[in-house]
Amino acid sequence: MKIGAPKETFPGEARVAMTPDSAMQLQKLGHACLIEAGAGEAAGFSDAAYEAAGVTVVKTAAALWKEADIITKVREPSTTELKRLSADKSLISFFYPGQNEELLEAAKKTSATVVAMDMVPRISRAQKMDALSSMANIAGYRAVIEAGSNFGRFFTGQVTAAGKVPPAKVLVVGAGVAGLAAIGTSTSLGAITYAFDVRPEVAEQIESMGAEFVFLEFDESSQDSSATGGYAAPSSPEFREKQLEKFRELAPDIDIVITTALIPGRPAPVLWTKDMVEAMKPGSVIVDLAAERGGNCELTRKDEKIVTEGGVTIVGYTDFPSRMAAQSSTLYATNIRHMLTDLTPGKDGVIDHNMDDDVIRGATVAHKGEITWPPPPPKVAAIAAPPKKEKPKELTAEEKRAAEVAAFKAQTKNQVTLLAVGGGLILLAGLYTPASFMQHFIVFVLSVFVGFQVIWNVSHALHTPLMAVTNAISSIIILGALMQVGSNSALIAVLGALGILMAAVNIFGGFLVTRRMLAMFQKS
Repeated sequence: MKIGAPKETFPGEARVAMTPDSAMQLQKLGHACLIEAGAGEAAGFSDAAYEAAGVTVVKTAAALWKEADIITKVREPSTTELKRLSADKSLISFFYPGQNEELLEAAKKTSATVVAMDMVPRISRAQKMDALSSMANIAGYRAVIEAGSNFGRFFTGQVTAAGKVPPAKVLVVGAGVAGLAAIGTSTSLGAITYAFDVRPEVAEQIESMGAEFVFLEFDESSQDSSATGGYAAPSSPEFREKQLEKFRELAPDIDIVITTALIPGRPAPVLWTKDMVEAMKPGSVIVDLAAERGGNCELTRKDEKIVTEGGVTIVGYTDFPSRMAAQSSTLYATNIRHMLTDLTPGKDGVIDHNMDDDVIRGATVAHKGEITWPPPPPKVAAIAAPPKKEKPKELTAEEKRAAEVAAFKAQTKNQVTLLAVGGGLILLAGLYTPASFMQHFIVFVLSVFVGFQVIWNVSHALHTPLMAVTNAISSIIILGALMQVGSNSALIAVLGALGILMAAVNIFGGFLVTRRMLAMFQKS
């Protein structure tokens, strides 16, 4: 099959759906690759680089759409581009069928197959094709860089001869892919980073990246994100009010706010209101990654950067991945390549559009003159969050005292029982054994008891050196081996020699290990 990538027609779009590297991988699957002249220039990929990778450069978009069997794009197609499709062609691109019903109807009329990269189900097997996550990762990283370019101070704190610079305080609202990328970038730059998310299961991820999870004390059984495709479920009005109250409390101390809360197909929830913006210090920055769907900040303007009267900069750009076109194109082209790998199971250049496959079926929005969106739920569900553990009940002072008394009584009972049983066994042994045996046996029992009590109360850090010294001292058995090594019996002499060897290793090795271990606890 011939796979072609046209130049993006959306204003300002710099990404391209095929790179020289991805084209070489596609050719290994048995496909031929086409690229429109100049399609990769904005992302830093020249036509010469494509030709060197074995890609045919086509002069015009019309010629490419006519010649290619599968067209790969970044942005959803325009009406003009859709008219170039036919029943024997396929389109792979972002499509957003929930927001583009007219476009979906137009695709149906062409009878072409349309695979929407934004509809790839969020299951483990499909992570390599998850273009939304790839682009969100870049957007989160770029948001922090954009915030830094508009912020008047360092991210990290510094103490210099010229004065002390406090670290910046960054709040990331929403800990999805974009939010986690923003958290990682912010903490690596040295900022004090806080993060909030309505999904309690992400708290450990946030803390593992060096940020502090903003905990909201509110008793609401939040819906498991596995049931909503990995996205946060809408919150109740009461929860939202409590959330806004927490943000108002944080606003005066935060220098940079990065909002990422967005559920596909829905308007962005307003989480940072006008009064919160007014409470922020002059010079603060807000980067709204949900600007394309209305914005999480009440004052956000789509595709604009504004400065409020209070000196707060609000960035509402919607093209963060395109601002890093080379990296974005590389990741997106890799997602496309993985999709085509699944569509070419025989690696023979023949496309097998298997609608029984969860990933292919989930991403296909139009096929053979029918609209196939929305897809049925995948057979493999997302990993559910572990069930919440009930908090242990806090005991009162009286209950704690009663528990301590009960534990002491139980311990005393166990000790008395053990002593009684042990004493009984010793008396029983005394009835049937000679006095000489009992004399040595009692010494042995007392030695074991004293040794156990001594070792039990030793700090764990000293167990190894203590045991090493014990081994060295217990090697007094070398005396018995020395006495037996001169025996007339060859077997006893050999056993005596082996006893001397092992006891000697115990003696010298025990003291050597002890010296080394104790040296670890000494100040040099």
